[in-house]
Amino acid sequence: MMQNKEKCQDGMKNQQEFDLAAMQMALVEARAAANEGETPIGAVLACGEQVIATAHNQKELLNDVSAHAEIKVLRDAGKQRGDWRLSDCTLYVTLEPCPMCTGAILAARVGRVVYGAKNPVAGAMGSVIDLPRYPLGSKPVVISGVMEDACRELLQDFFRNCR
Repeated sequence: MMQNKEKCQDGMKNQQEFDLAAMQMALVEARAAANEGETPIGAVLACGEQVIATAHNQKELLNDVSAHAEIKVLRDAGKQRGDWRLSDCTLYVTLEPCPMCTGAILAARVGRVVYGAKNPVAGAMGSVIDLPRYPLGSKPVVISGVMEDACRELLQDFFRNCR
């Protein structure tokens, strides 16, 4: 019985370590967005410990209201895998997804969402509204607050410098 508990704890530790590494990658993407004058939001999609796609906001560059990091990473992952269904994947994103992105996440059936900072303006995974709680198809596991301070500070610095 003790071996199973230890295996479970090792698995959780490995998952937490990968979550941190993936969020670091999402922060790299967010910094790339900031360097392009975009709102610094980055996303990573992984299946197990294999990263499938990374992206960052490019609304301004592409003049595309839907060019959020989450939408872009879902599109790239779907092309990469040849399937839009991503139920065995985890999405890592530096800011809590908005309603548009949450809708896409639910439609893609993403199994797990890990985000950094809460979105007090348009958060749709618990802060302002909680779309996953409605019967809209899939119900991802949502984990918030991973590297929250670093994610929030990047956004605050960006907006402070814009003013």
